Amino acid sequence: MMNDTTPAATSAAADPAADSGPTRAAGRPIVAVVGRPNVGKSTLVNRIIGRREAVVQDVPGVTRDRVSYDAEWIGREFVLVDTGGWAPSAQGLAGQIAEQAEIAIMAADVVLFVVDATVGTTDVDEAVVKVLRRAKRPVVLAANKVDDSRTEAEAATMWNLGLGEPYPVSALHGRGTGDLLDVVVAALPPAEEVVEEESGPHRVAVVGKPNVGKSSLLNQLAGEKRVVVDDASGTTVDPVDELVQIRDETYVLIDTAGIRKRVKEASGHEYYASLRTHAAIERAEVCVVVIDSSEPVTEQDLRILSMVEDAGRALVIAYNKWDLTDDERRYYLDREIERDLVQFGWAGRVNISALTGRHVDKIGVAVEAALEGWTTRISTGKLNAFLGRIVAAHPHPVRGGKQPRILFGTQPQSGPPRFILFTTGMLEPGYVRFVERRLREDFGFHASPIHIEVRPRAARGGRR
Repeated sequence: MMNDTTPAATSAAADPAADSGPTRAAGRPIVAVVGRPNVGKSTLVNRIIGRREAVVQDVPGVTRDRVSYDAEWIGREFVLVDTGGWAPSAQGLAGQIAEQAEIAIMAADVVLFVVDATVGTTDVDEAVVKVLRRAKRPVVLAANKVDDSRTEAEAATMWNLGLGEPYPVSALHGRGTGDLLDVVVAALPPAEEVVEEESGPHRVAVVGKPNVGKSSLLNQLAGEKRVVVDDASGTTVDPVDELVQIRDETYVLIDTAGIRKRVKEASGHEYYASLRTHAAIERAEVCVVVIDSSEPVTEQDLRILSMVEDAGRALVIAYNKWDLTDDERRYYLDREIERDLVQFGWAGRVNISALTGRHVDKIGVAVEAALEGWTTRISTGKLNAFLGRIVAAHPHPVRGGKQPRILFGTQPQSGPPRFILFTTGMLEPGYVRFVERRLREDFGFHASPIHIEVRPRAARGGRR
């Protein structure tokens, strides 16, 4: 983090509306950086994240190029979103500004509005302010390009925007950015709300591409209509948290928006829906990935499954619309699973019909088994006895006249299970997969990814 040394600010910018909408503290909060082109948004983003990254170009009307970054200040983590520049278009200033502003703030917990103090208030700035006032989100006003004390008076003129105190900063030199971030963090939802949720019921995210039946499944599990269901895809935009009791156990079920594209390729509302879905996966313990069994498995399905695995979450695959499949389709589905989903063979599997309720009760059983596998921990003694057996029976192949050996192993964490193997040399990926397969055979880890880290012993002279 690059920051200045000015005293920390003690209060947040005033919220233009007292009611900031539903609680949004679950997961990492989102700060959207907004403003017209050439006010220094990208430079400020780079200053906040502490490194130079490729950010969007300030091209008017480019709504899809939005980039998110992980950021942290005084121990508080958040997602920083660079929204690109707003500018008048041939279709009209008011319409363009309103559309861009509504999209930019839709997923934000705090809006960081950047203006150019050396230019002063412009018509574009005032048009954005009108939208922000209706947004019911905290707004922090950053008056950028205040490179020295002489230009601080120019920043003070930004009071006339009516968004509270303008905070003078220099994104280029870092001047005032520490004070600004103090204000931004103070405006975020209280961190205590996140802690309370983490200690509550187990969290299960229902994810998948659009129109596969995620909301219908949640309604079936709840036994009543909790969320809107429509034949049109994209009905769900923001994740919806619902307390649902399944098999005498209470869960927080998170109904998420359908993921159509990669986040970097998504546009407008799709971008923020995808961003929220990523956050929902991160804060879940189990992800139920819903796949339309009546259609071929798609690249989007595989990408979502990989997303869950990379996040280290337990995985249950629900093949929905089973009532729409015949014997021929089921035959081809089995072939697709063998060909395309072989790397997810460890996942739980349930064949359901969210519309009719067929076998939906099995979701609860699958989730319980996934949680058990996800939290499984092996004692160091049992683990090393296991490693000794498999190394004796199946030693690593000799490569280049050397045969790496596993010296010791430990499991430092569960949820997801992570193992560290201390070895005499690097293990081949195939042998690591063999160890993972045997771990599953001997200890379970049903429906949970397993992460194995190999640490070769340093050779004499410091070489590995």
